[in-house]
Amino acid sequence: MLAIIKKRKIWFGFSGVLIVASLTALIVFGLNLGIDFKGGSLTELEFADSRPEKAELEQVVADFGLQDVTIQTSEDKGYIVRTETIDEVKHQSLLQNLQEKYSGVEEKRYESIGPTIGNELKSKAIYALVMVIIAIVLYIAYAFRKVSVSISSWKFGLCAIAALFHDVIIVLGIFALLGKFAGVQIDSLFVVALLTVLGYSVNDTIVVFDRVRYNIIKSTSKSLEDTVEQGVNQTLVRSLNTSVTTLLVLSALYLFGGATISWFILALMTGVVAGTYSSIFVASPLLVAWSKR
Repeated sequence: MLAIIKKRKIWFGFSGVLIVASLTALIVFGLNLGIDFKGGSLTELEFADSRPEKAELEQVVADFGLQDVTIQTSEDKGYIVRTETIDEVKHQSLLQNLQEKYSGVEEKRYESIGPTIGNELKSKAIYALVMVIIAIVLYIAYAFRKVSVSISSWKFGLCAIAALFHDVIIVLGIFALLGKFAGVQIDSLFVVALLTVLGYSVNDTIVVFDRVRYNIIKSTSKSLEDTVEQGVNQTLVRSLNTSVTTLLVLSALYLFGGATISWFILALMTGVVAGTYSSIFVASPLLVAWSKR
């Protein structure tokens, strides 16, 4: 049996380092919000022959009089161009200008979102995350109410939420770094990824907690630390197998799914790794540490 609970100070220290690093990245760099949240226009272009250099295309778009220009590669011969919000007249004018300069260029996609809609989407995204977290606490507190004689069911819920915050902060920290150094922007797909990570992580945590609950009810003679240790070890292989198979599927999607969903898949992969770690090395040890105090 692995001494996971007994060595909880090591896991808390490691998680503390990750959280501090992630919060530092968020404070220093912030999130690079995409047009979904701050408004703007997106144009996906595909070039018939070889695409021009990224710096060259940035200069062409900037010379057209547009600001906040961000360009990202797409597929083998394409670019995704993000700019300030433009109307249809300026959009057509920009497209004509590019077609005159680069023969065979084709527009595959165009989207434009105003700042007001962007702020509304941002508010709804935050609201969705908060409501999911509250619902998870209430559900776990209700589901684990029968073990309240030994340990309050609310502690199960709040420990699960602590693990969720651990996962979300790490994912946000990594994408703050990617936004700074790789130009990755946060869009509505990223919010979907966070909600998916919340669901995956809490599912893994509940599986562990359910085994702990069963052991508490069944083995009243053991200490809480030994009971939780036993429960974590009983579900360890299952959690790791589930995570590995999930990562195999996500890796295939990341490699072959195309550039439009690559960052979404990367967010899911990061969340799955963080969620697996937190359900084993954060949620259960935190439950024991809190109960002992």
